[in-house]
Amino acid sequence: MIDAANIDYKAELARKAIHLCSLSIPIIYYFINRDLALAILLPITVAFLIVDLLRYYHTPTADLFYKVFRFMLRKHEQDHNLKRLNGATNVLIAGSLCVIMFPKLIVLTAFPILIISDSVAALFGRRFGRKKFLQKSFEGSTAFFAFAVLVILFTPKIDHSLKEYFIGGAAALVGTIVEAASWKVDDNLSIPLSIGVVMWGLYFIFYPSVNLFTYTFGH
Repeated sequence: MIDAANIDYKAELARKAIHLCSLSIPIIYYFINRDLALAILLPITVAFLIVDLLRYYHTPTADLFYKVFRFMLRKHEQDHNLKRLNGATNVLIAGSLCVIMFPKLIVLTAFPILIISDSVAALFGRRFGRKKFLQKSFEGSTAFFAFAVLVILFTPKIDHSLKEYFIGGAAALVGTIVEAASWKVDDNLSIPLSIGVVMWGLYFIFYPSVNLFTYTFGH
């Protein structure tokens, strides 16, 4: 993207490769219930959070952490005054919040959009970005939206009607704008939460008789 992102392109590739591993969260969640998903996800999230915070206060932890991961960290993720969490921790927090807050149908769309579209947008935007769109590049944002639409084509639906694809498309557009706006909130949090809220609101409008929390699909 136009934003140089403070790390070189090879480091960005490594960062997004790890990011893509987070697709295991919605894939596993598809096959298990919410309680089991949280029983797995919450301890992992807490462990990452503890290590991420401990590096700001415990020198041996910081030395080991930066020895392994410094090349992938953005500048704000290394600032001991700001004490910001790294991207991996924010992804896990986002995954936990999505599972807690939203019906499974929504999680299985919002979270893959974060993982896939955000990764593609970062790589595509940094390589081809020329025109600015909000705080990112038009090219990267276009890639984000295009891949978000592709995700929507393959995620679970209630009846696969046109209005349901409209719900997904509207949420993808909001996610694209949120990603490009570069809020103070980490976009690993703001993207899936904004998509989830939009989807939930539109499902309430277009499918008022369907309880998404009790709705089962695919199995």
